[in-house]
Amino acid sequence: ELGKTWEEVQSEDDRELVDGEDDEWSDWQAHPVSAVCLFCDHQSETLHLIYTHMKDSHGFDLPNLKMELNLGFYQQVKLVNFIRRQIHQSRCYGCQEKFDSRADMLDHIISEGHLMKLPHMSAWDQPQYYFPTYENDGLLFTLCDSDEEDKTCHSEDIPVIAEDISNLRALKQNSILNELLKDSGPCRKEDG
Repeated sequence: ELGKTWEEVQSEDDRELVDGEDDEWSDWQAHPVSAVCLFCDHQSETLHLIYTHMKDSHGFDLPNLKMELNLGFYQQVKLVNFIRRQIHQSRCYGCQEKFDSRADMLDHIISEGHLMKLPHMSAWDQPQYYFPTYENDGLLFTLCDSDEEDKTCHSEDIPVIAEDISNLRALKQNSILNELLKDSGPCRKEDG
């Protein structure tokens, strides 16, 4: 609270905030997670419906791309975030051409056949795309590492396996941390 120190706030009596009737969750309502299309504002409450919409309305088949490119969960996350960011910036993700409006960019993607044309994996398989373009992106919540969603996606027996670390030296050399360290320079003790 403004104007109070943390000691004053900590010493306040919290008993007045506790009400016997608040112990129940009867007034809490669960809102279903809805996934938003990558290309328009259409929302669906199930993965199947959003995939069907994207395929039927826009010609974009994410499950097919997942299979063709053998994408793991984290690669799917990065791909979705990459496409969302490019569309948000009115940039064609297929050829990187920039447009004045989202509508012009979508017209270009459709007319040029760039919907299923992804750039090389190195363009979107980057750590920066771990972070969602939109907060609480429902499409990211519905992604699964397997085609058999019911059997494997929600199983507790699936081990977590890191992405390919076979070439650890190259990973360290290409790390964004190296750039941050270069920018800050070495720490020096000032002479007094």
